[in-house]
Amino acid sequence: MDAATRDALVRAKARLDRHALYPRPVSLRGVRIRVAPWLFRLPWFRRFDGYALHWTILLRSRDLLADEQLVAHELCHVWQMQHHPIRMPLSYLLRGYDDNPYENEARAVTNS
Repeated sequence: MDAATRDALVRAKARLDRHALYPRPVSLRGVRIRVAPWLFRLPWFRRFDGYALHWTILLRSRDLLADEQLVAHELCHVWQMQHHPIRMPLSYLLRGYDDNPYENEARAVTNS
């Protein structure tokens, strides 16, 4: 992991550490950021600049490493999956995106 990626994760963690959403703070262990512009050309992903998987944050471009709010938002989703590895991703199938409680939680935490 290069220094810019590591710094982006550390800044995002510091932002999330101000909040006590879950019993344990977000862990950066095993978390990676990958730049995947090809993914964001697919129809479902076009509206996003970032996307979180269980241990991976995908970004549309490397320039987005500087977007502290976006990286913190996606790291919040990683944090949510660290505590609810099945329920959190499944919630998007059951509740959708716009009114999803995990999405609302990530927005609220990273906008504060």
